Amino acid sequence: MALLDILIHPDPRLKKAATPVAEVTPALRTLAADMLETMYDAPGIGLAAPQVGVLQRLIVLDCVKEEGAAPRPIVMVNPEVTWASDELSVYDEGCLSIPEQYGEVERPAEVDVRWHDLDMAEHSERFSGLWATCVQHEIDHIDGKLFIDYLKPLRRQMITRKMVKLKRERMRA
Repeated sequence: MALLDILIHPDPRLKKAATPVAEVTPALRTLAADMLETMYDAPGIGLAAPQVGVLQRLIVLDCVKEEGAAPRPIVMVNPEVTWASDELSVYDEGCLSIPEQYGEVERPAEVDVRWHDLDMAEHSERFSGLWATCVQHEIDHIDGKLFIDYLKPLRRQMITRKMVKLKRERMRA
């Protein structure tokens, strides 16, 4: 397994919709394992393939935060929200592609998601709380949408300027 480079906003690949996965190949299995390792190392609770430069509909997540609790890594191939609650929740979201920046995003409090695993078996589950926020955030990534797209334009521009500056600093280092 290998740690992958996470793209930093603004990068045009983060704004493109990813293509559906037609079949699970050994390369896709390796990508999923590397994405999980990269997500845990960051540390984060979710990562989408476009964030590592792969425009395919693949996300990984693990929202277990309790000390001593067993991790619950989930790999989702071609995930889609099939139902969303009318009730909304607000969460102060961050993103591995927009480091150290946060913003309050309002999303459905509960969602049903259907996806395939790495054996192409179909799954469906209702998510709530942090899991609901995270899975919607990651599905947004494979649709070419970032959490800052939900923020007011001035806040979004300010964050984008900070990311441009961060990228310049990293290139000099």
